Amino acid sequence: MVKGANVGLATLSESTDAVTVILGWSSPGGDGDADVSVLLLTADGKVRGNADFFFYNSPTAEDGSVELLGQSPTETGTEDRIQLDLTAVPADIERLVIAASRPNRAPFGQLDDLRLELADLGGERLLGFSITDADTESAFVFGEIYRRNEEWKFRAVGQGYDTGLAGLATDFGIEIEDDETEDVDNEDVDNEGIGTEDVEAEAAEAEAVGTAAAGNEAAGNGSDDSRAEEDRAAPMTKPPLDTPAPAPDTAPAPAAEDAPAPKRLRTAKKKVTLPKAAKPSLAENDTWRTARLFPATSLKSDREREVRATSVLLSVMAQVPEFGRRLTAAFGAPAGRTETFTEVSLPHGETPKRPDGVIRVERAGRLWTALVESKTNGNPLKTEQVQDYMDIAARRGYEAVITVSNDVALDGSPLVQVKIDGRRKHKVLLGHLSWAEVAYQAKMLIRHEGVGNPAHAWLLQELLHYLQHENSGCHGFQNMGPAWVPVRKAIDEETLTTGDERATQVVESWERLIRQVCFQLGGELGVKVLPVQRARRGEDAGARRAALADRLREDGRLNAEIRVDGAAGTIAIAADLRVGKLRTSTEIPAPEQGYPLSWVKRLVRQLGEAPADLHVETLTDGEAAGPRGTLEKLRPEPGDLLPKDSSRITGFRLSLSKSMGSTRGNAESGFIRSVDAAVERFHSGVLVHLDQRTSRRAQ
Repeated sequence: MVKGANVGLATLSESTDAVTVILGWSSPGGDGDADVSVLLLTADGKVRGNADFFFYNSPTAEDGSVELLGQSPTETGTEDRIQLDLTAVPADIERLVIAASRPNRAPFGQLDDLRLELADLGGERLLGFSITDADTESAFVFGEIYRRNEEWKFRAVGQGYDTGLAGLATDFGIEIEDDETEDVDNEDVDNEGIGTEDVEAEAAEAEAVGTAAAGNEAAGNGSDDSRAEEDRAAPMTKPPLDTPAPAPDTAPAPAAEDAPAPKRLRTAKKKVTLPKAAKPSLAENDTWRTARLFPATSLKSDREREVRATSVLLSVMAQVPEFGRRLTAAFGAPAGRTETFTEVSLPHGETPKRPDGVIRVERAGRLWTALVESKTNGNPLKTEQVQDYMDIAARRGYEAVITVSNDVALDGSPLVQVKIDGRRKHKVLLGHLSWAEVAYQAKMLIRHEGVGNPAHAWLLQELLHYLQHENSGCHGFQNMGPAWVPVRKAIDEETLTTGDERATQVVESWERLIRQVCFQLGGELGVKVLPVQRARRGEDAGARRAALADRLREDGRLNAEIRVDGAAGTIAIAADLRVGKLRTSTEIPAPEQGYPLSWVKRLVRQLGEAPADLHVETLTDGEAAGPRGTLEKLRPEPGDLLPKDSSRITGFRLSLSKSMGSTRGNAESGFIRSVDAAVERFHSGVLVHLDQRTSRRAQ
């Protein structure tokens, strides 16, 4: 679609009562981020109150009409999804505005491939709209879904704001207390330190407000289809960002003297608090074991583990609505009453089939159904089983088949290949959950975000304890696959050839491992941790992995980067299979002001609690490598990091190295365990000590 165009949803699909909005973007450095939001507007183009504004601090509507599903990495960037149940939208709401804003008012011009897509519950993409003229704007209205003559339509908007989330929200009637920059440290920062920034300018920027009339007019506030036709004929033009808002036709009525002042909304992201210390145990000695709701010690076979894990997971999903929605929303499930079942028998030819579980969600008299097939203890999913369940779901009109296993799914690379009968009108979504992702969602709710009921928190704690028990078989990705040992041997012997499929299999296993590392670290920290995807736009996933496999053949290294939300830099991970070493590192830019000697002194002070074997390297614009050394040697003499010549310092690289495990599994000496340990050590020992404002200036 082009800017200003509109289309009726009923003309795109027979099933548009509920739709999924996908906002996507990418960035050259792989570290660009944005936050989505939705506003519900009445006929006057304003919200009824702050409760009609959905964003990172308020992601779900109580009536189920809006649910922000969160971000996920793609092969070329990031996607953020919003689920809209249009049957649940209140009758006095005429428009749903879909927007996004950048943290700390960073400009959208730094991002590439800004796009909005609309999909039905089956996952079929119905339309797309790209924003190609983003520049200094820090917030954008991508589009809107609006009512016209009892029909829902979509309009491509593409209106930018220079005032961030606060300016956008104010434009539609939200009373703002503070904005996303409110939690920036406003203490005086000396201009000699790592992380120096212009705090006064940022504080002044936080006081700016959006251009009300220009934004609303460009967003399409027409009251009939004639306006829609005009929009279709003439694409909208974006007004200047500094255009003042015209005065209203009539002055607002004075508020009653006894009326309470409207409650202003806080848009600053909520602070995350770590869990409180555990209460002292009442046990007489360490041999006493706490009674558990889901015991795992008695499990003896893979079949017992699979049945127990499925039943435990599905029962908690049904009893803890916040948790159940987290796991099913990405597969198109509505927010509603949930029931779960195990060992259900369904007819299929001469022999009935028994999926491991069934999830049913009822919303406004409409049922959403998913079949569940689970595996534990590293057992692989069986293609023929999943194929049978896909056929059953298509025949019975079910919406999804969800697989659960220790493996981690990759974008563009399904875990099992199934055949889809193109003649069937009903489409079934095939989705996957890793046990590591299940544990991640439980951690996020009970350790960081909270749930509404103490009993729900206890249930999630019991689930998490079960998943982490050594006998449960639910330990996430734990095997680099059969190609791992042959590839390592071929690298040592220099016999790995170009195009060897085993190298591609190792690259895929490496990507799965990195995604699991992100789940584990994100669950512990309570923030988003995502892999950095540095792929060219339009690059095929298979071609990208084949290129990485060729690089593995040439230099014997596996490389990845992960981004921790709010950290001073990304974590680069390099596994050198030739020498058996793991290297974790980050690069931070040099300050824009001050003196080089002050920079290095402050950097060494910040790293006062970092490991003594941390390697620090000065990055320069000269051809020769900059000075380097271990922190142990640099602490008494920080000036050793200064170049001896006149080369300009551009930044610093901090790195830790350790030997990596040789086995493909998760034993103490295993490769997977060593990668987990290396990333955790680097984050807790190095990255957390750095000034977080460095990352904002680097963007």
